[in-house]
Amino acid sequence: MLGGTERLLWLLLLSLLLPPPSAWGHGGQARPREGTEEAGSAGAWLAFKGLRERLRAAGALSRRYWALFSCRVWPEGCGKDEEASARPPAWSFALLGQQYLDILSTWSCSFWDCCDRGDCRIINNFTGLEADLRVRLHGQHLARELVLTAVKAYLEMPRPDKALALSFHGWSGTGKNFVARMLAENLYQDGLRSDCVKVFISTLHFPHPKNVDLYEEELTDKIRKTQEHCRQTLFILDEAEKLHPGLLEALRPHLERQAPSNRRAESKRTIFLFLSNLGGNIINEVVLNLLKAGQSREEVRMEHLESRLQAEIVASTDSGFGHSRLVKENLIDLFIPFLPLEFRHVRLCARDAFLSQDLLYTEEALDEIARMMVYVPKEEQLFSSQGCKSISQRISYVLPEG
Repeated sequence: MLGGTERLLWLLLLSLLLPPPSAWGHGGQARPREGTEEAGSAGAWLAFKGLRERLRAAGALSRRYWALFSCRVWPEGCGKDEEASARPPAWSFALLGQQYLDILSTWSCSFWDCCDRGDCRIINNFTGLEADLRVRLHGQHLARELVLTAVKAYLEMPRPDKALALSFHGWSGTGKNFVARMLAENLYQDGLRSDCVKVFISTLHFPHPKNVDLYEEELTDKIRKTQEHCRQTLFILDEAEKLHPGLLEALRPHLERQAPSNRRAESKRTIFLFLSNLGGNIINEVVLNLLKAGQSREEVRMEHLESRLQAEIVASTDSGFGHSRLVKENLIDLFIPFLPLEFRHVRLCARDAFLSQDLLYTEEALDEIARMMVYVPKEEQLFSSQGCKSISQRISYVLPEG
């Protein structure tokens, strides 16, 4: 007996197999032929016989379609009719019928899980990721290039032997969490809600140092179970500079190179994102000096920042991140700097905030919101001290009353 969901889908599937509307006239009657009344009656009878044969064929065909469709959506039940499935049909699917099956399967999967794993909802939309980084991320040409190149190259590797570890560094509001969300949205159909994506915030998930042993066990168990469930996983660790040294050490085995145990087995792919304010000051200092020297912001390259950023991370006494074996043993693949945002970038963030809420805006409104932010250093007042953080909340101050 079919349940409600199955009955609905069966009816939709059957509707796809009915004769095309062009075979009918108004009111559901057969279209009369040109000529005498007798010819019209004969045409109606032939149309009726044709309809009866089509419905019989559709009944048999729809049962076969339903069996194949249900196997796509609920694969765990496919083994119940293996004998029937194994028999070659006396007919073959038309191309249009196969397309209908694909469309209906895709439509169903947008509402229900199609399998008992998260793998069927991995999309790896690199075109969408490139577009998001180019259009929605402002003032971060280095992050845009490095993130897209590193992630795409890693996920296209036939047999990666280690997890990809990227460490995002910069002041608050410069786009670190924004890029992490873009990655989740373009690699997984369910974005941050995907079973294959896990987010850990240091002060929220690991607040008490006295419970570090328990946190280590919970963290490693969560990583292991997620990797068992998904062939491609994404772990986001926000406020990484506040992670307890014990937790950083617990992560080390997951970032080390792994010898493939079975060359025929499909390789697991894991991405770790570490988000941190660590190194933000040195990034801002380097960018400020280059701007003062007459260089444009877009001329800032990794060679200007890489060595100084890593040195700042290692020398920090406020965090154990730079002293961990993750950094000392070069298990972090890339340290990605997020540059401080200027007035023009804050305006773009304000524009995006208006558009995301379907609100009209004026250039004056964008200027007014951008001027609400505090800019540093005191003399130059070039960089927003909060980046684009809280921009969405400031829109209400410039909206007309009523």
